[in-house]
Amino acid sequence: MPEPIKVYSFPPLIEPGATVLVLGSMPGVKSLQAQRYYANDRNFLWRILYALSGREPDETYEERVRYAASIGVGMWDMIGSCVRPGSLDMNIRDAEPNDLPGLVAAHPTLRALVFNGTKSHSIYLKHFKGHPTLAGLDLLRMPSTSPVPTPAMRTLEDRLREWTRLRPYLRFPSDR
Repeated sequence: MPEPIKVYSFPPLIEPGATVLVLGSMPGVKSLQAQRYYANDRNFLWRILYALSGREPDETYEERVRYAASIGVGMWDMIGSCVRPGSLDMNIRDAEPNDLPGLVAAHPTLRALVFNGTKSHSIYLKHFKGHPTLAGLDLLRMPSTSPVPTPAMRTLEDRLREWTRLRPYLRFPSDR
């Protein structure tokens, strides 16, 4: 059996003025192949972000990225590199965290860190809990937007009920 290869996350996707940083664990196989955040069409993240403003997702990745930036959302992953066969978080080994304090220090407008799933949150707790640079940010642990169903999170609507807690941190055109 071949040795699993080491995988690496993407650079942060964040613009000046961002108010929220959505933190995944590590991009899945489809996202790594496409070199795009949340590239798996079955992942719920893009549909959730758009549903928060009552819109349908734009067609292209570039439009989606612009939309996320326009409402104050940045994206990154808690893990910079790891060994993981496939896309499941449970298969992650040898995880090395990204420099979350460094990114937060460079973006003083951030108000909240949003953990997209349990693994993202557990990596935060292991490496950054109590870090002074992160003090004062609201921490929102959300159910994963992964297409893998859980007993409590099976559909878009299930996840959206929880992810609506993000809305007060976002900037919508009607808010400006």
